[in-house]
Amino acid sequence: MSFEVAGVAQGIAPEARRLVAAARPAFAPRSRPAALLDDCARRLDQPLRVALAGQVKAGKSTLLNALVGQDIAPTDATECTRMVTWYRRGSAPRVTARAADGSQANVVVRRQPGADGLPGAHGLTFDLSALRWDGGAPREVDHLEVEWPAAALDRTTIIDTPGTSSLSREVSMRTARLLIPDDSGTAAPPPGADAIVYLLRRLDAADVGFLERVGATTGHSGPLGVIGVVSRADEIGAGRIDALRSARDVAARFAGELERTGLCQSVIPVAGLLAFAAATLRQREYDAFEALAAAPTEELTAALLSADRFARPDLPLPVAPELRAHLAARFGLFGIRTAVTLIRLGVRDSASLATELTQRSGLDELRSVLDIQFAQRADQLQAHSALTALDRILSAHPGTSADRLLPRVRTLLADVHGFAELRLLGRLRTDELPLPADDLTELNRLIGGSGVAAHLRLGLAADADPATLRAEALAAVRKWRARARHPLADQFTANACLTAARSAEGLI
Repeated sequence: MSFEVAGVAQGIAPEARRLVAAARPAFAPRSRPAALLDDCARRLDQPLRVALAGQVKAGKSTLLNALVGQDIAPTDATECTRMVTWYRRGSAPRVTARAADGSQANVVVRRQPGADGLPGAHGLTFDLSALRWDGGAPREVDHLEVEWPAAALDRTTIIDTPGTSSLSREVSMRTARLLIPDDSGTAAPPPGADAIVYLLRRLDAADVGFLERVGATTGHSGPLGVIGVVSRADEIGAGRIDALRSARDVAARFAGELERTGLCQSVIPVAGLLAFAAATLRQREYDAFEALAAAPTEELTAALLSADRFARPDLPLPVAPELRAHLAARFGLFGIRTAVTLIRLGVRDSASLATELTQRSGLDELRSVLDIQFAQRADQLQAHSALTALDRILSAHPGTSADRLLPRVRTLLADVHGFAELRLLGRLRTDELPLPADDLTELNRLIGGSGVAAHLRLGLAADADPATLRAEALAAVRKWRARARHPLADQFTANACLTAARSAEGLI
């Protein structure tokens, strides 16, 4: 089955697994290539790996907490934020430090107390000051592994990475080694992630340079999916109540610049601080917002000119200064203004407020995009990683019976229709095609915008019979090939129509 069909029918994973298994007997049991192939086979059976990357203080750990819905990643600038940290599903909370030689040590987790009996705004910290390694001798920490009983980690392993522009070159290189393959010709391990969420506070040369390095390998040896997030989006509008509207304009500009070059498939604004605070909203915090909503509008507006001013003890507000400082650290000025406004408009309980704040943070939109572009395409993304690894291993160790597999591996890697779908989905978020609304809806659906299952792509019921599916797919092929040949269609429109036609062909 070709890669373009697999992008639709999710059939490439068994093919990748078969090729990895076929290559294994060509190498001695305890050799390095055999170990790499074993890792590759295991990776196909593990959850999808999604890395969070971006410059220092881009908000990666805060966004991770928001996506998981729990306080599991330290957000203050400690030593642990300078390391690659893997977050996996576990039966009980556990943090382990790993050394390059495989040694391990348990890490003590501490929680910082906050105001009025609430947890601290920075949540927990990982104490690396007194590690007890296997064997006793001190070692340098290579990475951290966090196991946590969170449902969001059932199908996805999230990798939190150090800033790509850290003052320490070695710290920045940890992220590069994880996400960008070594092209030295050795059988180095493939990139540690199947997909990347890249956080942007602004679009500068460092961001573009890193994404270009990832993009130079995408479709061959790098992660197949890249989504951009305008993080800390509420700061773009200086915490105003309409801050997310300004952030959407910025995200649209970033999207236009990045998607035209193929560096990102989508760019989405998210107020990560608000999203995390909403996911973990406490009743005591709701009560404080309710009290603030009853305060005179002029006094509250003047107090919210800055976070320092809001926490001043001499202000006549019905919430203690320590609790106000806690709210500013947890929700930001944008979150406080939004919460107070919602309560004044009629929100009457903490659950409803949490739902409204989450919606306004942009997190729901990000989750939807992650589901459609990553989770529903997990087999394709993981198979791409496995085939990449297989290509590198076979190329670095020629002269075995496994050489016969290389042409098939490279054929699968060369046809990246699934990636073309991802890129088009991203562009359709910001660029409008000159097509009727119904056709735009159908095109978006055909390329997987509503899900990758055949009936979802064709807009049919889940129990539609194969004959109906085939007939609808054939009709879609004819329709979208005709659209692509229209003499007035511009290049972008023609390419989009051809992509939809190829997706329909894959269904057949």
